[in-house]
Amino acid sequence: MNPSMPLRSSHALRGRAEPALAALRAALLDDALAASTRDALDRTRDTLEALCKDATSLHDRHQALFDAIPDPITLLDEQGRLLDLNRAALQAYGWSRDEVIGQPVDVLSPDLAREHKGPAWDAIERGESYVIDTINVHADGTRRPVEVHAAGFEHDGVRYIVTVTRDLTGRRNAELRYRELMETIDKGVIVRDADGRMVYANAAAMRMFDLDANRPLDGALGHDRWLVIDENGRELAQDEMPAVRARSGVVVSSTVLGFYQREQRRLIWVSVTAVPQFVTGTDHVEQVLTLFTDVTELKRDSSLFDRAQSLAHIGGWEWEPGHDRLYLTDEAQRILGHTPAPRTMDQLLARLRDGDRRRLRIALDVALAEGRHIELEIGCFRDDGRSVWMRFIGEVDANKPLQARLSGTLQDITERRQQEETRAVQARNDTLTHVLNRDAALFELQARLEDPTQAALAVLYIDLDRFKLVNDVLGHAAGDRLLGSAARRIQRAVGSEGLIARFGGDEFLVICTTGDDPERPVRLAKAVLDVFGDSFRMEGEEFSITASIGIAEAPADGTVAQALIQNADVAMYDSKRRARNAWQRFTPELAEQQQARLQLENQLRRAIENHEFRLLYQPQVDLATGVLVGVEALIRWRNQELGEIRPDLFIGHAEMTGDIVGIGTWALREACRQMRHWRNAGVAVPRVAVNVSYRQFVGEGLVRNVRALLNEFGLDGASLELEVTERVLIEDVPETLRAFAELRDMGIALSIDDFGEGYSALNYLRRLPIHGLKLSQLFVRGVPDNQSDVAVCQAVAGIAKGLGLSTVAEGVESERQRVFLRDIGIDVGQGYLYAPALSADEIESRYGQVVETR
Repeated sequence: MNPSMPLRSSHALRGRAEPALAALRAALLDDALAASTRDALDRTRDTLEALCKDATSLHDRHQALFDAIPDPITLLDEQGRLLDLNRAALQAYGWSRDEVIGQPVDVLSPDLAREHKGPAWDAIERGESYVIDTINVHADGTRRPVEVHAAGFEHDGVRYIVTVTRDLTGRRNAELRYRELMETIDKGVIVRDADGRMVYANAAAMRMFDLDANRPLDGALGHDRWLVIDENGRELAQDEMPAVRARSGVVVSSTVLGFYQREQRRLIWVSVTAVPQFVTGTDHVEQVLTLFTDVTELKRDSSLFDRAQSLAHIGGWEWEPGHDRLYLTDEAQRILGHTPAPRTMDQLLARLRDGDRRRLRIALDVALAEGRHIELEIGCFRDDGRSVWMRFIGEVDANKPLQARLSGTLQDITERRQQEETRAVQARNDTLTHVLNRDAALFELQARLEDPTQAALAVLYIDLDRFKLVNDVLGHAAGDRLLGSAARRIQRAVGSEGLIARFGGDEFLVICTTGDDPERPVRLAKAVLDVFGDSFRMEGEEFSITASIGIAEAPADGTVAQALIQNADVAMYDSKRRARNAWQRFTPELAEQQQARLQLENQLRRAIENHEFRLLYQPQVDLATGVLVGVEALIRWRNQELGEIRPDLFIGHAEMTGDIVGIGTWALREACRQMRHWRNAGVAVPRVAVNVSYRQFVGEGLVRNVRALLNEFGLDGASLELEVTERVLIEDVPETLRAFAELRDMGIALSIDDFGEGYSALNYLRRLPIHGLKLSQLFVRGVPDNQSDVAVCQAVAGIAKGLGLSTVAEGVESERQRVFLRDIGIDVGQGYLYAPALSADEIESRYGQVVETR
């Protein structure tokens, strides 16, 4: 072992000093030494002993420090022989010190190429370190990838090499897993070096850009082969490319670009995100990782959706309250008619009517605070001075829980509102009494309830006592004159403190505000009773007519017009029951309407058990051939106490209470049973369509129940079609997706009922296994004369054709409608042109032998 090696030099010093100390100690034993000589030798001995002690301490400290370093360290001489190893190195290699000291470094790294030693020494001579990846071999033969850092130094005229080794096993495994991940994900990944050269592309990127694995990657996306454009069709310059911009150290996220392959004339749209990768510990960009997501289909769907929105006069909006950023689709900007378009919600609010501005601001605040749905009709003024009315719908985006965001639609309802206003002007007043009529009263009341400055109000429901007697005795003409006189007396009592309306027959309404005078409703009620204190003179006879009055106040007794009026009506009947010529406030104890709802609920829960439901079936017919392609099952309810109840009166209630699940299950079973009966009887009904509620779809038993019914009645999946609402698409919960997939696998057709009435989530149509769309009769009713309805029907037909979906038109009532719908590509129709809803026996009688209906 070289005695001059740096970490052993203190030990060597002590070795050389020990013989001198021994000689000094022996000399000091000589009694013949002179005193001065003895003193000099004593001092020399003490000095040498102190030096030896210091050398020993220094050696121990050096060795402790050497062994404390956690990375393996080796010391080599100029010939590459091992001079020393720290404890970490001995543990890493599994050798003892005696086995390797003096051995060439090849014993640890047999794979180290000789050509590396020259460049290593050259770097060391320049005072630089040298880094190399190699393989170290453990004493047991295990091979491990390592990274070796080598540096040189000189001590006492001798040159040495010190190396630090890091185990790369974990990093190599991570790199392998990373590469495997890159090759399996469906996003394209391309890596470029600091100079912009393409050095890696995963399998998805190779497929996406049709790259040849046998050709060099660099230049494969060059300008000579690809034209890159933005969403407006503008060609991007080289310095605008996301990967180039990311080389400056910034992340370029979610940029949608079009890549046009010049040779194949193929355009794909991709969402591009470019992320810079830095050299460890520096701000120097080492490479750029670019991710590509193919959004070509989404762009195609978006184009169709934009077309449908434009035809239906519906635009979209999205608002980020935190930054007050507002995004409007092209159609939304067209509806608003402002240039430039509003970019913040404050800018949009500034263009609204004063009352609507307050209503929308409050609705937005409540939606953010409580997660409520927004649906308002608001008016604004365009740049050209014209007034526009919009239905403003929105809700909080549940997919952004950490960042509040609202989105929704704007629908141009100007034409409808103008028609309504025209009708309101023409028919605002009751022709008999010249006060507001029923419709005008409802409109005025609802408008005030929706206006925060007037929402504190009251409704007085006035019923004339004994009017029927006068009308029967003196005749209708006298009765009409009596109503006119009564209206004038009410006007005299109310004055300018309220609006007066004839609500029907001998019933009147008074609408008054209460914010500035809480006692106004009672005071006006007493004034009305007072003016009826004088008798009426009709046909030479005097009649005493009194009034019974009910009072309901908003918001405590209702926040919508119908509810408030109904509660005032409840209070009026209680007043009439207690004592005529009196007034009564509405109280919860008077809530007969609530009792009626409870009665409906109780009867509904027993309806299945009491066999009160039945199904009718409306034929669905091929518009071109007239062939019966199926029937739609329609539920009906007849209750012993309540009589025949329309579906629109109990279906919504059943949805709220959850009873719809049981009702829907019954309807499915009954439809399957009837199909089995028809099959046995030779009735050629190919398929039955059954409506399935949203609650059934998000429940756990729908798929299991359908499978069991098909097995029980021996039907194949093609015998059944399930109709769902657009809500099922928009909610997009995992249970819904699974249910769609399982039902599809059973061969069951799935269609969207009343397509176009709600917010049509077109993006989901391509992801979910939908077979068809049912065009709402709301749009069918006006064709072929109403151009807006024509445009919407054409758009829906185009969307269905583009997505490969079948179409069924509801409410086909005339031959002209049939021909129009057939010509635009609608496949099937149902409606009175063919047949109303029929009983099962009528279906059997009509279609038992003949299947053509034309």
